Amino acid sequence: MPPISPHFLELFDAAGAPRGVHISPQLWELCKEAVLPGLTKALYKLDPSSRPEPDERPEPMAELEQLLAYWDFTYPPTYDVHCDCCGAKTDDWRADTPRVFRLRNANLGGLVTFQCAACKALVLKKHFKKHLTVECKPYIEKG
Repeated sequence: MPPISPHFLELFDAAGAPRGVHISPQLWELCKEAVLPGLTKALYKLDPSSRPEPDERPEPMAELEQLLAYWDFTYPPTYDVHCDCCGAKTDDWRADTPRVFRLRNANLGGLVTFQCAACKALVLKKHFKKHLTVECKPYIEKG
């Protein structure tokens, strides 16, 4: 870059430490498509809180209904959920507004998983022929 340009200006404080960069609207329009993806990625690394929340996918209610339609366990289905990580609990997760636990997965093998709205932990309800086990796994942010 040329040291002096009306389109590109590096900013320094009184001690000479870099403080930022100013670019003209014309320069930004010319380089925006090439530069913005890299800037966005670097911004999310420097300031993770600026990252937008991911879109919540809908709860897989059809999969749960399919499991219930073919229910052949020796005990009735239950709708209570408890998080061992933060202590959140509900007697019927389906009735909560807003949801205390969101259904994440359900399959014919008897595995039903929930995500705790408070701490994002994963609660796994494993249905076996004669018994049910429940596990709680703390949330781990992906790097």
